[in-house]
Amino acid sequence: MATRRTFIGGAGGIGAATFLGHTAAQPDTAAAAVLDAAPAAEAVSTQTAARDSIRAVNAAMRTNYAALKADLVKNLGPVIVVQNDAKGGTFTLVHEGKRYVEHPVAEEFELAKSIAHVPLGIYSTLAEYLSDKVPNVGNADRIDAHDLDMVAMKGPGTDAWTTPLQAFADTLTTAKNNLPAARLPQKLQNSCAKILDEALTFIADSIRARAFDIASFQSFAARVYPAIRVNMTYAAEAQISGVQGLCRKWRTQIGEAAWADLYTVVLSIWTTSVLNQAEIIIKPMMNQKKVDTHLIDIPTAQLPSDPIGVALDNLARIVQDNIAAELVFVSDVKVADALKGKEDLLSDEILKQLGTPASSGATGVAFRAAGRAKCPVNHSLSI
Repeated sequence: MATRRTFIGGAGGIGAATFLGHTAAQPDTAAAAVLDAAPAAEAVSTQTAARDSIRAVNAAMRTNYAALKADLVKNLGPVIVVQNDAKGGTFTLVHEGKRYVEHPVAEEFELAKSIAHVPLGIYSTLAEYLSDKVPNVGNADRIDAHDLDMVAMKGPGTDAWTTPLQAFADTLTTAKNNLPAARLPQKLQNSCAKILDEALTFIADSIRARAFDIASFQSFAARVYPAIRVNMTYAAEAQISGVQGLCRKWRTQIGEAAWADLYTVVLSIWTTSVLNQAEIIIKPMMNQKKVDTHLIDIPTAQLPSDPIGVALDNLARIVQDNIAAELVFVSDVKVADALKGKEDLLSDEILKQLGTPASSGATGVAFRAAGRAKCPVNHSLSI
């Protein structure tokens, strides 16, 4: 639409004579460009403002959603938050506005795992100095050549690994000398001694020869594996006993009615998010009618600085979306289940447009039962 401002501006560009009623032979190119650009610029400005007003709707929704979540976090419970760590885990019960924090796993868990990790400690010291070629070993087909190439970034052309490996050996020697004084169960003490002795022998041989390779390391690892299994047995027994005992204590503390509605949120790293040890122990102690939707794993790249805050923030999203799904998508159960779980709301439509068959088992009733148990840190709406 022409306005007084654009009309006068255009007239000034053509010249006073034209504005006064005298016809110019032909406007110059610059003046014509001004005439063409003004309406186009105004149209773009109008479109931008219109689109910004549409974006404002989502921004307002996010503000309202965040406000609801912030209030809901304060009203959540009962919830057990599990932080896996080297000591068997930190467990926090959130109930009626209070938090109860416990470390229920006996010390044998940490000690058994510490010595069982010796081969991994040696590997971590030597890995950069491996050859980047997969050797002719029994499991060669299971070693990804590209992964090996990336790990073996320095190669075997240097013996710089001997210094850090000797430092690790010194740590192992101290542990070996102090092992009897730790007063571990005899069978656990014996397995720890076996691992330490074999490790020190492998290190001494490697440093003396100024050489090692995948085959020699695998031979060492195979010799200590039976002892590692013993340590794993003791660690598992300690964790089962500790976690089960704590759950029984908290169940009595909050009562059966509250326990029936218990949520458990496990913060895990990706590498332990399937068959997580804490989940396996807690699951049979929860209300079996609700466990598939109330036992939630949140895989993270690394444990967050505020684990309780992260757990409750995600749980609040899940709880409020459970209700939102049944109110907003009352006419489509499949989409309602997507909002309740991990599936993105656009997934089925994207699959449809790509010509991919709709997912089976990830949506509908099966999804309701299985999908909710593994919840990523960022929920469906990505708010």
